[in-house]
This record gives sequence, structure tokens and C-alpha cells, in this order.
Amino acid sequence: MSKRNGNTHRFGTKGHAMSYTTQMHAARKGIVTEAITTVARKEGLRIDDLMARMAAGRAIIPFNKNHTNLDPEGVGEGLRTKINVNLGISKDCADVDLEMEKVRHALDLKAEAIMDLSCFGKTQEFRRKLLALSPAMIGTVPVYDAVGYYDKDLKDITVDEFFRVVERHVADGVDFLTIHAGLNRATAEKIRNSRRITSIVSRGGSLLYAWMALTGNENPFFEHFDRLLEICEAQDVTLSLGDGCRPGCLHDATDGPQVEELIVLGELTRRAWERNVQVMIEGPGHMSLNEIAGNMMLQKRLCHGAPFYVLGPLVTDVAPGYDHITSAIGGAIAAASGADFLCYVTPAEHLRLPTLDDMKEGIIAARIAAHAADVAKGITGARAWDDEMSRARAALDWEKMFGLALDPVKPRAYRESSRPELDDSCTMCGKMCAVRSMNRVREGKELHMVD
Repeated sequence: MSKRNGNTHRFGTKGHAMSYTTQMHAARKGIVTEAITTVARKEGLRIDDLMARMAAGRAIIPFNKNHTNLDPEGVGEGLRTKINVNLGISKDCADVDLEMEKVRHALDLKAEAIMDLSCFGKTQEFRRKLLALSPAMIGTVPVYDAVGYYDKDLKDITVDEFFRVVERHVADGVDFLTIHAGLNRATAEKIRNSRRITSIVSRGGSLLYAWMALTGNENPFFEHFDRLLEICEAQDVTLSLGDGCRPGCLHDATDGPQVEELIVLGELTRRAWERNVQVMIEGPGHMSLNEIAGNMMLQKRLCHGAPFYVLGPLVTDVAPGYDHITSAIGGAIAAASGADFLCYVTPAEHLRLPTLDDMKEGIIAARIAAHAADVAKGITGARAWDDEMSRARAALDWEKMFGLALDPVKPRAYRESSRPELDDSCTMCGKMCAVRSMNRVREGKELHMVD
């Protein structure tokens, strides 16, 4: 029976048919779903260990029942660090075909998740094409879409209209939703009274802050959180609880509004788990190196071990055009300290919509950070990849090196662009190559450094 039906049946330990609503619910009932089996195999984990983490909320498998071609991935404790790629159309750049080309490149570069941040134009057309093409999990931020979809002033959008957009995204097959439910009126008051330099830099957070200020009402996703949970539970959509108060510069990191919102998100996480809704928590964007590990520990403590999804964090504010590097530095430290999911940052961050080349640079930087963290965390198989590359280097086996490379294209192009005299060397050292010299001496071969 298909795993995507509303009440999928699997056989429990006694052979009786059992039903479940979400992957978390299945794990709690001891039902081994196809998604759980797939993720355990990919991660090299025992199924029981994975299910225990899922039952406790420490690991998730985002898996909308309507995303029919999804190749499931797990996010959380003891699993490989995953990366997300942001895409989508905007008013200034509304080319659906170009964004779809980016999607194909992101999949080729092995991104595990794609977030559609579309906010204008043919958003549903793009979202449905994305879901039809992508075996990677898909996330969205419905509040972005609401503004463009209804084509009216923000203050005039009703609570029901916000939720209708959520329902449409879920029906289309989106696997996880970023919802800024923790930015309530009390948290907004802390923002007003804070000494922040950059105030709110979250697009979704700023929209909801403005809506509350303009209408005098509470954040609809906080006030009607149970309504949101009902929608998510029905189709097994994961809630990515957004960080509307994330710091947008080093000065604002780990301040009152950020921590206040995190406390609220921890409370909402417990409520979601009571409904068997899977949750991950979104985290800070800018933060100095010495604050990162502490922030990861704080999030895990306040949010009860829920998976942590971070944007960066960017470790300096002075490198526009190179923020894929500042992000990779912070992301590696964050993931090594407990973060589970990295949102890529491109060189175009803060400057423009990324091009294809920008996107590639961002993905590679994020994947380097994720893998470096997995090695540090001792994730199954992570170090073995590096060891295999080292053996290929020791043997000067160029083809094997290219095959093992995180990006096979660039190293091959570098090699071809500057061919050495001898195949067992490169143009940096030539006959003085240390590896070549050691190999020849150990093999009892002659060694000539000069012609």
C-alpha cells in the first residue's frame, strides 16, 4: 500500500494492520515505514535507533504525502548534516524557466532540500513544477506568497486568507513550511525596545511584525497554532519554526529578542509533538565565532533536542560578495556543535538574486561545511570518504581523485588547464613532487630531479 495515503497501513510487531498520521506518529507506534527504512539505510543506522530519535523529536523525515516522487532524507541527531538551497521568483526576477534551471543544477550538486521563496507572479506554477521535478524535500514560506497572491495591502489580508495559502502549499506537496509563529506581540515589544542595529532582517518576520502593528492583532500563526497543526498533521508536513528575530549582524547576536523567541519556539515545539507533527527550529544568521557553540547548546536545550536549521551563521559583516565563505566558516562550527541542517548562502547574499554560478558556489561551500562537521561529529562513513581520497592522492590516481571530489568538474578543469611534463606530478612541483619522490624511492625506482 502506498506510503502517501492519508492513513497508511503497515504491520506492527504482532502482524496486525496499524495506521499512522505522520512519520513521527509511526515511529512512536513502532511502525516501520518505507521512508524510515530508506533513511536508515542511507545513514547506516539501525532502524530502531532512528525510530527512537524520531519518536523523541530529535530526528525528522519531512515527507508530505502529496510529494509523490520524494526520495526521503532524515534531519537530526546522529544523521549527516543536510543542506538547503533557496530559490524562487520575485517581482524583479520572475523568470520561471531560469529558476527551474537552477533547480536542476541544485539537484545535480546533491542538495537535499530546496526552499521556494517565491513572492510574486506565477508562484503556484513554479511550485508545482518544482515539486513534480524534485526528489529532494521542498520547503516554502507561505506568508511570502500571501502578499503577492492576494495582491492587496498587507493590513487587509485576513487570518483565513493566511491559512488558505498554507493549505494550498500543503495540498501541492510541500514537505516543510517555515512559519514564524514565535514572533508574537510580546516578542515584538522586545524588538521595539531593543538596541539592535538591524532590527528584524527576516522577511517573514518583518511581514508578520508589520501586520501585527497595522492591525493591532496577534500573530495569526501563534494565536491559531492548533489550526496550523491540524493542517500539518493531516498531510505529514514538517513545521520549520522560523526565527523572525534572528540577528542580522554581529552586534545583535544572542540578544533578548532572539532568546525570547527561542523560548516561545520551544513551547510551540512541545505542542506540535503532542499532535505528532514533526518540527525543526530555524536559527541565527550572523554571529561571531565565539558565540556559535553556545547558541547551538542553548537551542537544543530550550527546544528539547529538536533538529536545528541554521542560515550560516555568517561570522563577519564586512565581506559582501564573499558571504558563502563567511557562512561556510560559521556553518561548519555550528554543525560540529550540534546544528543539523545548513541553509546555503551565496556570494550574492545581501546584494541580488543569485545567478547559476552564485548558486553553485554557495552549494559547494555549504557542502564543504556540512561534511567537515560530519567528520568532527563522527557521523558514519564521513571520515571514510576523506581516507579514500587520501589513498587516491598517495597513489597519484587522478581519475579516482576526480571521482571522489565533492565537485568533480572544477579539479578536472584545473588539471587540464595546466598539464605537467609527467603524468605522476602537477605543474606546482613537477619532478620535485613529494608524493612522486616517495613512491619511486619506496618502489626502488630511479629518481631524477633534473634532465
